[in-house]
Amino acid sequence: MLRNILYTVCVLFMFTGFTACENDIDVVNSITSATEKKLPLTSSKNVEYLYSDSAVVRAKVTAPQVDQFGGEKPYLELPKGMNIIFYQATKKEQTTLTANYGIGYDSGSGVMEKMEAKGNVIVVNEKGEKLNTEHLIWNAATKKIYTDDFVKITTKDQVIWGDGMEADQDFSEYNIKNVKGEIDIKEADLAPGKNENK
Repeated sequence: MLRNILYTVCVLFMFTGFTACENDIDVVNSITSATEKKLPLTSSKNVEYLYSDSAVVRAKVTAPQVDQFGGEKPYLELPKGMNIIFYQATKKEQTTLTANYGIGYDSGSGVMEKMEAKGNVIVVNEKGEKLNTEHLIWNAATKKIYTDDFVKITTKDQVIWGDGMEADQDFSEYNIKNVKGEIDIKEADLAPGKNENK
Protein backbone atom coordinates (compact mmCIF):
# COMPACT_ATOMS: atom_id res chain seq x y z
CA MET A 1 0.00 0.00 0.00
CA LEU A 2 2.72 2.43 1.00
CA ARG A 3 4.65 1.43 -2.09
CA ASN A 4 1.63 2.28 -4.30
CA ILE A 5 1.18 5.68 -2.67
CA LEU A 6 4.88 6.55 -3.12
CA TYR A 7 4.74 5.38 -6.73
CA THR A 8 1.69 7.57 -7.42
CA VAL A 9 3.30 10.62 -5.79
CA CYS A 10 6.50 10.11 -7.81
CA VAL A 11 4.56 9.77 -11.06
CA LEU A 12 2.54 12.92 -10.31
CA PHE A 13 5.70 14.83 -9.35
CA MET A 14 7.47 13.78 -12.56
CA PHE A 15 4.43 14.66 -14.67
CA THR A 16 4.13 18.10 -13.04
CA GLY A 17 7.85 18.72 -13.51
CA PHE A 18 7.76 17.84 -17.17
CA THR A 19 4.73 19.99 -17.90
CA ALA A 20 6.23 22.91 -15.97
CA CYS A 21 9.34 22.78 -18.15
CA GLU A 22 7.35 23.24 -21.34
CA ASN A 23 8.25 26.56 -23.03
CA ASP A 24 6.39 28.69 -25.53
CA ILE A 25 8.80 29.10 -28.46
CA ASP A 26 7.58 32.67 -29.14
CA VAL A 27 8.39 33.66 -25.56
CA VAL A 28 11.84 32.09 -25.81
CA ASN A 29 12.54 33.82 -29.12
CA SER A 30 11.40 37.21 -27.82
CA ILE A 31 13.65 36.91 -24.76
CA THR A 32 16.60 35.80 -26.89
CA SER A 33 16.03 38.61 -29.41
CA ALA A 34 15.80 41.23 -26.67
CA THR A 35 19.03 39.96 -25.12
CA GLU A 36 20.86 39.92 -28.45
CA LYS A 37 20.00 43.57 -29.07
CA LYS A 38 21.55 44.60 -25.76
CA LEU A 39 24.86 42.79 -26.17
CA PRO A 40 27.65 44.82 -27.81
CA LEU A 41 29.71 43.45 -30.68
CA THR A 42 32.83 44.65 -28.88
CA SER A 43 33.57 46.24 -25.53
CA SER A 44 36.83 48.10 -24.88
CA LYS A 45 38.32 49.54 -21.70
CA ASN A 46 40.32 52.78 -21.28
CA VAL A 47 39.86 53.89 -24.87
CA GLU A 48 41.38 56.89 -26.66
CA TYR A 49 40.09 57.95 -30.09
CA LEU A 50 41.65 60.61 -32.30
CA TYR A 51 39.41 62.26 -34.90
CA SER A 52 41.11 63.99 -37.82
CA ASP A 53 40.03 66.16 -40.72
CA SER A 54 42.35 66.45 -43.73
CA ALA A 55 45.13 64.74 -41.73
CA VAL A 56 44.77 67.28 -38.90
CA VAL A 57 43.73 66.01 -35.46
CA ARG A 58 40.58 67.89 -34.48
CA ALA A 59 39.45 65.98 -31.37
CA LYS A 60 40.55 63.42 -28.82
CA VAL A 61 38.01 61.28 -26.98
CA THR A 62 38.95 59.31 -23.88
CA ALA A 63 36.55 56.98 -22.10
CA PRO A 64 36.78 54.25 -19.44
CA GLN A 65 34.58 51.98 -21.57
CA VAL A 66 33.28 51.96 -25.15
CA ASP A 67 30.69 49.42 -26.37
CA GLN A 68 30.09 48.99 -30.09
CA PHE A 69 26.68 47.83 -31.32
CA GLY A 70 25.77 46.65 -34.82
CA GLY A 71 22.50 46.39 -36.70
CA GLU A 72 20.81 48.64 -39.22
CA LYS A 73 21.90 51.72 -37.27
CA PRO A 74 25.27 51.01 -35.65
CA TYR A 75 26.24 53.04 -32.60
CA LEU A 76 28.86 53.42 -29.91
CA GLU A 77 27.95 53.70 -26.25
CA LEU A 78 30.18 55.21 -23.56
CA PRO A 79 28.34 54.05 -20.43
CA LYS A 80 30.93 55.24 -17.90
CA GLY A 81 31.41 58.75 -19.24
CA MET A 82 33.78 60.54 -21.58
CA ASN A 83 36.18 63.42 -21.93
CA ILE A 84 36.61 65.19 -25.30
CA ILE A 85 39.23 67.78 -26.22
CA PHE A 86 38.64 69.73 -29.44
CA TYR A 87 41.70 71.23 -31.15
CA GLN A 88 42.28 74.15 -33.47
CA ALA A 89 44.18 73.56 -36.72
CA THR A 90 47.31 74.66 -34.84
CA LYS A 91 46.78 71.75 -32.39
CA LYS A 92 45.95 74.19 -29.63
CA GLU A 93 43.16 73.08 -27.27
CA GLN A 94 39.98 74.92 -28.16
CA THR A 95 37.11 73.34 -26.24
CA THR A 96 36.63 70.55 -23.70
CA LEU A 97 33.54 68.46 -23.00
CA THR A 98 32.93 66.02 -20.16
CA ALA A 99 29.83 63.94 -19.41
CA ASN A 100 28.73 60.93 -17.38
CA TYR A 101 27.41 59.11 -20.46
CA GLY A 102 27.79 59.30 -24.22
CA ILE A 103 26.31 57.67 -27.30
CA GLY A 104 27.41 58.15 -30.91
CA TYR A 105 25.41 57.20 -33.99
CA ASP A 106 27.12 55.94 -37.14
CA SER A 107 25.83 56.90 -40.58
CA GLY A 108 26.54 53.31 -41.70
CA SER A 109 29.73 54.26 -43.52
CA GLY A 110 31.92 54.38 -40.42
CA VAL A 111 31.43 58.14 -39.97
CA MET A 112 29.87 59.54 -36.80
CA GLU A 113 26.83 61.63 -37.73
CA LYS A 114 25.45 62.48 -34.29
CA MET A 115 26.61 62.23 -30.70
CA GLU A 116 24.75 62.75 -27.44
CA ALA A 117 26.21 63.56 -24.04
CA LYS A 118 24.12 63.03 -20.91
CA GLY A 119 24.51 63.54 -17.19
CA ASN A 120 26.51 66.44 -15.75
CA VAL A 121 27.57 67.72 -19.18
CA ILE A 122 30.21 70.46 -18.96
CA VAL A 123 31.61 72.34 -21.95
CA VAL A 124 34.39 74.93 -21.59
CA ASN A 125 35.64 77.01 -24.53
CA GLU A 126 38.99 78.75 -25.01
CA LYS A 127 37.60 81.98 -23.52
CA GLY A 128 36.84 80.14 -20.28
CA GLU A 129 33.07 80.29 -20.79
CA LYS A 130 31.35 77.27 -19.27
CA LEU A 131 28.14 75.48 -20.23
CA ASN A 132 26.36 73.18 -17.76
CA THR A 133 23.44 70.99 -18.83
CA GLU A 134 22.15 67.42 -18.51
CA HIS A 135 21.78 66.63 -22.22
CA LEU A 136 23.67 67.90 -25.26
CA ILE A 137 23.56 66.79 -28.91
CA TRP A 138 26.24 67.30 -31.57
CA ASN A 139 25.26 67.19 -35.25
CA ALA A 140 28.14 66.48 -37.66
CA ALA A 141 26.31 67.85 -40.71
CA THR A 142 25.47 71.23 -39.23
CA LYS A 143 28.57 71.37 -36.95
CA LYS A 144 26.28 72.55 -34.15
CA ILE A 145 25.65 71.53 -30.55
CA TYR A 146 22.19 71.97 -29.10
CA THR A 147 19.79 71.02 -26.33
CA ASP A 148 16.19 71.65 -25.29
CA ASP A 149 17.04 71.07 -21.63
CA PHE A 150 17.93 73.53 -18.88
CA VAL A 151 21.31 75.26 -19.41
CA LYS A 152 23.58 77.46 -17.33
CA ILE A 153 26.31 79.48 -19.02
CA THR A 154 28.98 81.14 -16.92
CA THR A 155 31.25 83.83 -18.40
CA LYS A 156 33.68 86.17 -16.67
CA ASP A 157 30.95 88.84 -16.56
CA GLN A 158 27.67 86.99 -15.99
CA VAL A 159 25.74 83.80 -15.33
CA ILE A 160 22.77 83.05 -17.59
CA TRP A 161 20.07 80.39 -17.11
CA GLY A 162 17.63 79.21 -19.72
CA ASP A 163 15.81 76.38 -21.45
CA GLY A 164 17.32 75.26 -24.72
CA MET A 165 20.44 76.43 -26.54
CA GLU A 166 22.20 76.18 -29.88
CA ALA A 167 25.90 76.87 -30.42
CA ASP A 168 28.77 76.32 -32.81
CA GLN A 169 30.46 72.98 -32.11
CA ASP A 170 33.41 74.78 -30.52
CA PHE A 171 31.01 76.74 -28.24
CA SER A 172 32.47 80.03 -29.48
CA GLU A 173 29.06 81.49 -30.39
CA TYR A 174 25.83 80.48 -28.69
CA ASN A 175 22.17 81.41 -28.41
CA ILE A 176 19.94 80.54 -25.44
CA LYS A 177 16.40 79.94 -26.67
CA ASN A 178 14.44 80.84 -23.54
CA VAL A 179 16.39 82.92 -21.02
CA LYS A 180 15.10 82.39 -17.46
CA GLY A 181 17.55 84.52 -15.50
CA GLU A 182 20.76 86.49 -15.62
CA ILE A 183 23.21 87.70 -13.00
CA ASP A 184 26.06 90.14 -13.64
CA ILE A 185 29.33 89.27 -11.96
CA LYS A 186 31.41 92.23 -10.82
CA GLU A 187 35.07 91.84 -10.02
CA ALA A 188 34.61 94.07 -6.98
CA ASP A 189 32.09 91.59 -5.53
CA LEU A 190 34.60 88.75 -5.92
CA ALA A 191 37.57 90.60 -4.38
CA PRO A 192 39.01 88.86 -1.26
CA GLY A 193 37.93 90.45 2.03
CA LYS A 194 35.21 92.56 0.39
CA ASN A 195 32.44 91.31 2.66
CA GLU A 196 34.56 90.48 5.71
CA ASN A 197 33.82 92.00 9.14
CA LYS A 198 30.36 93.23 8.17
